[in-house]
Amino acid sequence: MVSYAASKDDLQKRLKKIEGQIKGIQRMIEEEKYCVDVLIQIAAVRAALDKVGLIIFEHHSRGCLKNAVELGKQEEMVTELIDVLKKFIK
Repeated sequence: MVSYAASKDDLQKRLKKIEGQIKGIQRMIEEEKYCVDVLIQIAAVRAALDKVGLIIFEHHSRGCLKNAVELGKQEEMVTELIDVLKKFIK
């Protein structure tokens, strides 16, 4: 079981909302809406995706990392966590 399983429904709702925002941006481009309005919507999507990522990251830190420590694999998990963080915050 993945560590974010308890938040699966919330994550799915957030992702559906993001999907709707993306479709809205596509419509805005199609309708040639004002650049600033499009950019604001893009920023909103980024923020929403970051929130989803942070929720998963938190669950990973509290669940998977804790499990790795209990199994004596903390060094491997810390390395993985650092690598993931580097990719996530780019």
